[in-house]
Amino acid sequence: MVAALSGTEALSLGSLALACIGVLFNTFQGEGAPLVASIAFSGLAYAACYALIRWLGPAFVRRGFKGRDLCKTKQTEIPETMGAVCAMVYIFVLIVFIPWPFYKDIVAATSGGGNRDVMKELEEVETGRLLHKFPHNKLASYLSALLSLQCIVLLGIGDDLFDIRWRHKVLIPAVAAIPMLIVYFVDFGVTQMVVPTPLRPYLGDLFDLGWLYYVYMAMLSIFSSNSINILAGINGIEVAQSLVIALLIVLNDALYLSPFAPYPHPATDSHLFSLYLLLPFIGVSLALLKHNWYPAKVFVGDTYCYFAGMVFAVDGILGHFSKTLMLLLLPQAFNFVYSAPQLFHLVPCPRHRLPHFNARTGLLECSRFEFKKPPAAPIAAVLMLLHRLRLLHVETDERGELRSCSNFTLINLWLVWFGPMREDRLALGLLAFQAAVGVLGLFIRHRAALLIFTQDNW
Repeated sequence: MVAALSGTEALSLGSLALACIGVLFNTFQGEGAPLVASIAFSGLAYAACYALIRWLGPAFVRRGFKGRDLCKTKQTEIPETMGAVCAMVYIFVLIVFIPWPFYKDIVAATSGGGNRDVMKELEEVETGRLLHKFPHNKLASYLSALLSLQCIVLLGIGDDLFDIRWRHKVLIPAVAAIPMLIVYFVDFGVTQMVVPTPLRPYLGDLFDLGWLYYVYMAMLSIFSSNSINILAGINGIEVAQSLVIALLIVLNDALYLSPFAPYPHPATDSHLFSLYLLLPFIGVSLALLKHNWYPAKVFVGDTYCYFAGMVFAVDGILGHFSKTLMLLLLPQAFNFVYSAPQLFHLVPCPRHRLPHFNARTGLLECSRFEFKKPPAAPIAAVLMLLHRLRLLHVETDERGELRSCSNFTLINLWLVWFGPMREDRLALGLLAFQAAVGVLGLFIRHRAALLIFTQDNW
């Protein structure tokens, strides 16, 4: 059970909040400094989320939002669904942040606010606004992102409340993505892909996917929202993997905003938009990770997993770097493909596939499922092949028939490869793998891609 804030924690969080509020007041000088304001809001989001998790934890337990950590010797009840607190703080911060990125445009587009001494044309005075100067398309993108995120948070809370079946909820993220896709169609509308150099004699420089591009973006929303939820089951892994992905996207954004990037770069606004979405997300996720890391004091629930995945989908689509996002989600893509035989019930799929805790050693081992009857010959042959390739671990009886098999998740596969280990070491190993694959993905995106494309848009 989480406890109340200690005196040191209250003083630290209060000092951080006051410092961030001071920074926000200073940002109204000049042109608004929205990026600095976003950093300050991220600090406020961290402080608010950290405190609310502590204050609301006992209330969640009293309302039945609690669970037992099955990978511990002492299975005490701790608050669950705390990802909903994280998501609500994040959405509130994004709403309050709206004036900052549009402050400069509001001042320039009104007859007051800094323009009192400027002579106006009659029609401008009558309307009171220079509406053509206000970036309605950027505001529409921002609000569509908010609407899509609110929809996915409702799905997550519904799943935590009613435990919705996977086949019923898998397509809901595509519905949540509709506002975002409509704004993409109106604002950007690009459905063309750059053709690799070897194929250009046959397809030309650009190939128009048309409506298939919107299907691709809807599928990306579905995959991203569910991928974090599938790669879960040990303390801290859901939040920590999301933080690693977010930091890698921030690194990619920095490549376009650094002093070494060409200026003005056509992608500058898109990557600033990306940072506005990601920096507060990093703030609330750090606060949640502080409580969810081994040994966990709270559980995040499905709400956080869907919410985090949709943040990445919205960020990649409206920031116009969805292909780069896919490179950063390769571990999640591998985990989904690897889990497919169980997800689609080609082999038995137990309700919980988290690793098995060995109370005698205190270590986690790969969990297994038992075959009630021998599988069909083709399935048995594939499972034995995967066993020889060290992509599974199977057990056979004295007659050579399959008796049990390790569960099809990346977490269990890691234990097959490296043997039993403590929960925090397992999480750190998976995070190092996530980071290494992400850095490799960025290298492929910005350097290796030059082997088949004429130039990189950076």
